[in-house]
Amino acid sequence: MKNSKPTIHDISKALNINSSTVSRALNNSPRVSKKTKDLILKKAKELGYQKNTLASNLRTNKTNTIGIIVPRISRNFFSSVISGIEERAYIAGYNVVIGQSFESFEREQKLVSTFLSNRVDGLLISISMETTDYDHLENFKNNGGPIVFYDRPVPLKNFASITINDFEASFVATQHLISKGCKNIVHFSGIQKIALYKNRKEGYIAALKKHNIPVNEDYIFEAKLSENDGVEFAKKILKLGNIDGIYASNDTSAIGAMQYLKANGIRIPEDISVVGFNNDPISAVIEPNLTTINQPDFEMGTIACSQLIDLIEKKDVNGQHQSKVLPTELIVRNS
Repeated sequence: MKNSKPTIHDISKALNINSSTVSRALNNSPRVSKKTKDLILKKAKELGYQKNTLASNLRTNKTNTIGIIVPRISRNFFSSVISGIEERAYIAGYNVVIGQSFESFEREQKLVSTFLSNRVDGLLISISMETTDYDHLENFKNNGGPIVFYDRPVPLKNFASITINDFEASFVATQHLISKGCKNIVHFSGIQKIALYKNRKEGYIAALKKHNIPVNEDYIFEAKLSENDGVEFAKKILKLGNIDGIYASNDTSAIGAMQYLKANGIRIPEDISVVGFNNDPISAVIEPNLTTINQPDFEMGTIACSQLIDLIEKKDVNGQHQSKVLPTELIVRNS
């Protein structure tokens, strides 16, 4: 049975033009004149010709596809990073494939393996909260393509990462609460396996020490920082009874705590002041508006993607495209 899909040979036959010339025109070769190229492209459109991308990829050993692994796409921060990645990838002629780890190391491993099997050209990843082993990532780099980490740094050499200074941002957030008169400040910390949350905890501790405020380990709560985690933390705060400040490592848990505290008669900020992290859109519209740390999420995505594409296309011959630390900003509101 004859293949109903038109081929390069069908275009060649219809125009009486050599098939190699047709192929060059369809690949935008400068060796073909504009007049001939326009004629071939017009006929290709008339016949409904579609380029066989799979065959082309097999010939070039390149798929023009980037894999993205994100902990949770529902988090505004990560969705904004992905928007930045997609914009940059589109301009450069790359497609993106997205997978969510849901903070699971096992899922992350499977996603990396799937991307390797499907021969993506490179990988952008923010590791899960459970990830402490990096063999799957080393394997991808050795057998697949380059990797650029975003948001969550890892203790690996010869890998590029695009992050912020989490220590400094946390120091600023905690010091802001101290400047408002807070002395008994709790910290909502993420899982300490992740360097990002370790650095935020250390920034919190450093600010307390600078102002001669004792560090109380009972004031440091660790979880995956969901909204429900914030509620559970708020229950602990009510039992402690003397808390006057909260510094949360993300806005989601901060808002969960605020809602529970308000429902139980706690005034914010009169009784307890709150600072979050991420500057999620909801932080500007809840009552009271949440003071928070703003991260350049979209910019992080565009820069990370640019770094990866340069590595894929071997424009990083001198190792210039390595880790970058982006600036943050304290957004002061009413909480």
